[in-house]
Amino acid sequence: MNRRIHTLPLTAWILAAAIPAMTPGQAARAADCVITLGVVMELTGTAGEYGQAAAKSVEMAFRDLNDAGGARGCRLVPDIKDSQGQATVAIDAANQLVQLKKVPVIIGSIASSTTIPILTSVAGPAKVLQISPAASSPKLTLLARDGKANGMFFRTVTSDALQGSVAAKFAIDRGMRRLAVIYVNNDFGVGLYSEFARAFKALGGVVTTGTAYEERQSSYAAEITSTLASPTEGLYLISTPVEGAAIARAWISQGGPRRFLLNDGLNSTAFITAVGAKYLNDAYGTSSGTTASPSTRYFAEQYQAYAHIDPSSPAADRAYDAGAIIGLALAAADSMQSNAIRAAIFKVTDPKGTAIHAGSQEFSRALGLLREGKPIRYEGVIGPVVFDAFGDISGPFRLWKLEAGTVTTVGEMSSEDVSSLKTRIGG
Repeated sequence: MNRRIHTLPLTAWILAAAIPAMTPGQAARAADCVITLGVVMELTGTAGEYGQAAAKSVEMAFRDLNDAGGARGCRLVPDIKDSQGQATVAIDAANQLVQLKKVPVIIGSIASSTTIPILTSVAGPAKVLQISPAASSPKLTLLARDGKANGMFFRTVTSDALQGSVAAKFAIDRGMRRLAVIYVNNDFGVGLYSEFARAFKALGGVVTTGTAYEERQSSYAAEITSTLASPTEGLYLISTPVEGAAIARAWISQGGPRRFLLNDGLNSTAFITAVGAKYLNDAYGTSSGTTASPSTRYFAEQYQAYAHIDPSSPAADRAYDAGAIIGLALAAADSMQSNAIRAAIFKVTDPKGTAIHAGSQEFSRALGLLREGKPIRYEGVIGPVVFDAFGDISGPFRLWKLEAGTVTTVGEMSSEDVSSLKTRIGG
């Protein structure tokens, strides 16, 4: 799925930056004006299901923006590269985009274990804007606070500092007070486990064992055997669909209780199918939620036909919003420089701006307002998007259960509820 797209020579980039805002008709005549943006996603590997959905979402957002007239009168074109779920590959891909293609923005990646190396080794040092639709490790906030992101990192997913607390409260509310945890030994897994364990203990729960596993193992029998040595009511599994399914099958075969708490990434048809729906009728999970808006409806109605992927796929909605925000910010920016695009992100997500939703008609209205120098408030597929000083968002959480192989929403925790919970447990 990698795309080879030829970027413009430097003189053309300078001209593109100087072009005044155009009407949609003028933009159609500027067919040779192209802005290439970098996209690094896990198209293959254990998180390939997420990355493929996210890449299609970015493409769809750019299509809608281009149909509305583009940014700066130019077409937005994604140069999509596969991280393969490996940090070294992700860094190499990002370096190609930044050093050779001179992209002002990188959208990606999916996993924290690839997003963080891109940020610390490429985007941060080069002061190139980076936005991730799915990297949820609390470490990203710490990097921003320590100045190691140079203010250039944003994400359209809530931090696991929030998801861990929500999962702990959900478990307690469901009567799960003694849980074993098996988690992937990377930035994502370690961060989520740490936040969950702290919150679970504060709420009166007991983590019977916390067991890390290394990625791409041929067997997980040893980890499960040691985990089951301590009596537990169930398993909190923090993983990706492929490895998570292998661990869940081994857990069941070794006699582990068939009661599961699952992270957001295991809200996956591939995971359910691989484990077997009949074994997952007492499985619950948490995911970053949405505040329904016209954008939510638009995406639900249009994405399947465009991408041939279920619109509920993890990261799909948030990747559309990431692409839309970047495209709108490019249109609002004073120049093509990353720091100008960064500043423009706050212009297009201004709480006092005119509400704008997803789709080409809405984007056309947005471009008109931006030409007039007016701020806009992008209310995306996930709802209104507001970034704090560290590029983080807050938001509701969806609480779900697996029933006959189907993910069913059984509740929601609002942004206000999450804030109250964090205060209660000392977060």
